[in-house]
Amino acid sequence: MTVTPQRTSAALSAPPKADAKVIAWVQEMADLTRPNRVVWCDGSEAELHGLMNKLVGTGTAIKLDPKKRPDSYLVRSDPSDVARVESRTFICSEREEDAGPTNNWAEPARMRRTLTDLFRGSMEGRTMYVVPFSMGPVGSPMARLGVQVTDSPYVVASMRTMTRMGDAALAQIGPDTAWVPAAHTVGAPLARGQADVAWPCNETKYICHFPEDREIWSYGSAYGGNAILPKKAFALRIASVQARDEGWLAEHMLLLKVTNPRGRVFHVAAAFPSACGKTNFAMLAPTLPDWKVETIGDDIAWIAPGPDGRLRAINPEAGFFGVAPGTGLSTNRTAVETMWGNTVFTNVALTDDGDVWWEGLTDEAPAHLTDWTGASWTPDSGRKAAHPNARFTVAAAQCPTISDDWEDPAGVVLDAIIFGGRRATNVPLVAQSRSWEHGVFMGATVSSEQTAAAEGTVGELRRDPFAMLPFCGYHMADYWQHWLDVGKAVTDAGATPPAIFQVNWFRKDADGRFLWPGFGENIRVLDWILGRLEGRADGVDSPVGILPAPWAINLDGAGVTPDQWAELLRVDPRSHLVESDDAARYLETFGAKVPEAIRRELHTLRDRLRGKLANGSLAA
Repeated sequence: MTVTPQRTSAALSAPPKADAKVIAWVQEMADLTRPNRVVWCDGSEAELHGLMNKLVGTGTAIKLDPKKRPDSYLVRSDPSDVARVESRTFICSEREEDAGPTNNWAEPARMRRTLTDLFRGSMEGRTMYVVPFSMGPVGSPMARLGVQVTDSPYVVASMRTMTRMGDAALAQIGPDTAWVPAAHTVGAPLARGQADVAWPCNETKYICHFPEDREIWSYGSAYGGNAILPKKAFALRIASVQARDEGWLAEHMLLLKVTNPRGRVFHVAAAFPSACGKTNFAMLAPTLPDWKVETIGDDIAWIAPGPDGRLRAINPEAGFFGVAPGTGLSTNRTAVETMWGNTVFTNVALTDDGDVWWEGLTDEAPAHLTDWTGASWTPDSGRKAAHPNARFTVAAAQCPTISDDWEDPAGVVLDAIIFGGRRATNVPLVAQSRSWEHGVFMGATVSSEQTAAAEGTVGELRRDPFAMLPFCGYHMADYWQHWLDVGKAVTDAGATPPAIFQVNWFRKDADGRFLWPGFGENIRVLDWILGRLEGRADGVDSPVGILPAPWAINLDGAGVTPDQWAELLRVDPRSHLVESDDAARYLETFGAKVPEAIRRELHTLRDRLRGKLANGSLAA
């Protein structure tokens, strides 16, 4: 770690290999924000320990009991700064139409003026940290580079876990290297002698992306994706634009390595919206014997054609930034075991013996806790002990099921892609697309049903195409066209694109009970999916795709009755036709940009459903 004295040239303390353009940008940001000093981060263990000691000293972090949770900390945020702020997240493309209807657009020149005014003097009394980082293994042809400046040591510590940051990443940036500048401030300057607070932030918040310039600015928040800019801001919003321009895909997808009982290895990517079991699937503990499922990534996948034309994938992140509530010994033991130590917990509860707890960690709550706000808590308090968006930040390498190829710089060959939503009705347990175009249609129209009045009308469909609704950095319909183009490019290269499937773990019976047990039993569905690729799993055609043939999925020991199984795969033409009307209205919100192939797939679906009705079939 090297330090610049107050308001002197950032170049004086820059590492010897720092590129002149990086130094110039850091100096520009230092001149604007006027920090007391500039620190170039090297990514070392000593640096991390120093940051955590600083956070403990300022009251931001509490060191947990070293025997129960070695080298781990609890951080409590300001109650006003607890989650991503989508309403304050902007795509500042040159043309409004390029942002599309799913993004907040702001005119770039005007937004730059606003941000410049806000950033001016914003780091006075604070330290500016310079954090070079690589998304993806350092030196991988699939990796991309960036540099973030921030005045939050919590953000630096988080980036140490979530990215490959420091000297090794900085050394990758030369005079001709593309890199993403990411500017962040909590927006809480300190006057001389002014006491700091444990979690500095600002009521005013902006998270702004400039796609043409590959640039990110964030003001006012220190929390999660608002401030850890390599994550959602770079790895999805900016990277999706890079991917469009360069012929690859930046996706909100987990990555799995699956080995079947015959020893054949597959790699699978899966996109699930929130509350759809994504982390549980990323760390699947199979209930069928002789299956092995390993984790490559739990949140983001970058997918690009390899030398042979086949699509390969990497996890661009180095850690997990997971939601704690609902992650427990009975639902995801692997995740809990990953957090044995070296973990930073944010907004969870503190036990009386110096450990952490949250709803869902264990079946029973402790008799007494200190909640996420620092207040005393008991099971009779009438409120949650942990914030619903409480988080854990831990290195992926600690995961007991991490795959040995998770950092392969060439990526892993992708065999299958899965889309899922949370549907109590209509959508069958699993269906295979008939083509790449049909698979893109599945991803474009995937939906979940609202489950609480706070989300909207209960039962109303919330479309989340490709689970990318908050994260696509350009017009969503252009994004669908890009997926179609990538599939065509794979085929034109003489390769076969991954097979595409849709799953639904959440279908319910008439009494509101789940029909499918989920969790580790999902290996049974994965067995059929991968069996389709091997030609050993039978399927039957339906209007919505290829469904498992009778007895094609092993249900021994799953606790699923024949009636439940029939309901899990039932396709009601009438209800699907009603839903297709909703899909048509949804597509119309994207106007003329909707690819013709997507419109054609909708027409094909409706024709198939009408055909079933015309033949007198009430279900398919």
